[in-house]
Amino acid sequence: MSGPGPRGPGGMSGPGPRGPGALALPVQKAQNFGPSAKRLSGMLRVDMPQLIAVLLLGVLSVALSVTGPKILGEGTNVVFAGFISLQAPAGATQQQVVDGLIAAGDQEQADMLAAMDFVPGAGIDFDRLAWILAAVLAVYLFSAVFGWLQARILNGIVQRAMHRLRMQVEDKIHRLPLSYFDRVQRGELLSRVTNDVDNIGQTMQQTLSQVIVSLLTVVGVLIMMFVISPLLALIALVTIPLTIVITVLIARRSQRLFVAQWTATGVLNARVEETFSGHSIVKVFGHQREVEEDFRAENEEVYRATFGAQFLSGIIMPAMMFVGNLVYVGIAVVGGLQVAGGRLSIGDVQAFIQYSRQFTQPLSQLGSMANLLQSGVASAERVFELLDEQEQSPDPDPAQTVDEQASDLDFEAVSFRYTADKPLIEGLDLSARPGSTVAIVGPTGAGKTTLVNLIMRFYDIDAGRITLDGLDIRAMTRDDLRSRTGMVLQDTWLFAGTVRENILYGRPDASEQEMVDAASAAYVDRFVHALPDGYDTLLDDEATNLSVGERQLVTIARAFLADPRLLILDEATSSVDTRTELLIQRAMSRLRQDRTSFVIAHRLSTIRDADLILVMEQGAIVEQGTHDELLAAQNAYWRLYNAQFEAPLDDDGAPSGVEAVH
Repeated sequence: MSGPGPRGPGGMSGPGPRGPGALALPVQKAQNFGPSAKRLSGMLRVDMPQLIAVLLLGVLSVALSVTGPKILGEGTNVVFAGFISLQAPAGATQQQVVDGLIAAGDQEQADMLAAMDFVPGAGIDFDRLAWILAAVLAVYLFSAVFGWLQARILNGIVQRAMHRLRMQVEDKIHRLPLSYFDRVQRGELLSRVTNDVDNIGQTMQQTLSQVIVSLLTVVGVLIMMFVISPLLALIALVTIPLTIVITVLIARRSQRLFVAQWTATGVLNARVEETFSGHSIVKVFGHQREVEEDFRAENEEVYRATFGAQFLSGIIMPAMMFVGNLVYVGIAVVGGLQVAGGRLSIGDVQAFIQYSRQFTQPLSQLGSMANLLQSGVASAERVFELLDEQEQSPDPDPAQTVDEQASDLDFEAVSFRYTADKPLIEGLDLSARPGSTVAIVGPTGAGKTTLVNLIMRFYDIDAGRITLDGLDIRAMTRDDLRSRTGMVLQDTWLFAGTVRENILYGRPDASEQEMVDAASAAYVDRFVHALPDGYDTLLDDEATNLSVGERQLVTIARAFLADPRLLILDEATSSVDTRTELLIQRAMSRLRQDRTSFVIAHRLSTIRDADLILVMEQGAIVEQGTHDELLAAQNAYWRLYNAQFEAPLDDDGAPSGVEAVH
């Protein structure tokens, strides 16, 4: 790397166990659950009509569901009354049976029978029982149908919301400045875009329907319980404050662990991606043990955070079940006493016991969903942090443009720094005319690649201006500026696809002949016919079925096909053999005609024919001129040039053989 910035537009460091741009993110503190959950739910407002339909279907489904136990309780009353009627003397009236029990001193049984409706000796009314059972079956059937429709519509709402969120993340990534990608690991970013977004979708899918149904069930069941017995309903209400207290106490402690879990997962993903992409480097330098130790430590961090979060949130469900069982015991005891006292029928008690289960079950479900909600909101916080990142400055509106053939580039008192306290380029002046080749040389960290990044507006300058045919490039859109520019980097970036598709990436609308001409100019045509399918040979993600030099030739062909007005070559022939390099230089000489070319060079022998050579040190141009002029001056360029040919020094600091070339 020739400067403190990234090597190329991708902002990615080269392969290795840890590149300079790979900074591990610290474990973040959890934001407030409420604001994050509110923002997450706000994503659904677009589908408000469908949400209203979901709510109405939920009301219908729950309303039918909660009436089932009441109707079934009537069936129990019919069966019990029929059984009692068989025990009573036939021909007597209900009142006579009750009076007989009172006379016998059995007041409790008399009160219970007085509250019932039976005909002594009649037995069970099977016709009425059949109608009751049919009504129960119809109620539960329609409740299930409405519930299915609700789940189907809600599934569409959630998937559309996740589709919009992914689009927002995709659009956001394209609006982020390159500096963001310099400081965030690729694995960490991928974890937010994939793992966290998927976790949000799963959370919403699994919890929204249950939350709606559970809340409606609690309300519906509570109404039915008050209709049956206000006293028993008050006993059941004890569940609500206990549920709230238990859930809040546990959720406060587990929320930070869920955020730590997903943050640690992002760090671990970054470690895995980084290690796998630089696997050969790790092997060559024997760092397997260090990599394994780092992985083990970060994996242990994921384990601890995940275990703690799941353990704490998992306590909620058993606690809710314990509270529900206590309430169930209370209802059974008090309900039995009320039946014995004739204040309730046995069918009503049976229905109330069912309602108590229906009442505590959704409360337990809400408690058990706390871990899912916390996990989803923790992921949402991480995605929202990405969406809230500061974006690059917007393109001007309206934007200006220049002639398609424009290639007259000027730097006027340009200053730039990556960080405020570390100046890099100060007051730089530079002019590059159409058809000229400007070579940029200098030691590592001098600012050579930074200069190219400023031309492409990967970074915006702090002072001065850069003009294209007299127009400040900041008055143009970035797409307009970059569409006029072709880049060939030392790092070869190819995509999964065919050789043809990778070359056509430079100009997708090019004809087959234009593509072949570009490939021939870059000497791709020399080796492509030896591939299994020629230009249709499929490259994998890393293009490992091509050699490094062949990959570089494909990137050069891509730039040839783009036919840019500005051409940037960042040590573009570093991975090809000497003979091929000479051939490519001839082809590039033809390509550079009537274009402005910037060549970043480390091997100074490759830029002897440049029209202008800039020598940079610490962000400033310390020398400029032609190759012969700079050698004659015997200053910075002369020292760089001779350093490439000096013999290695022996232990005494003297040359050990070959003398320096002057």
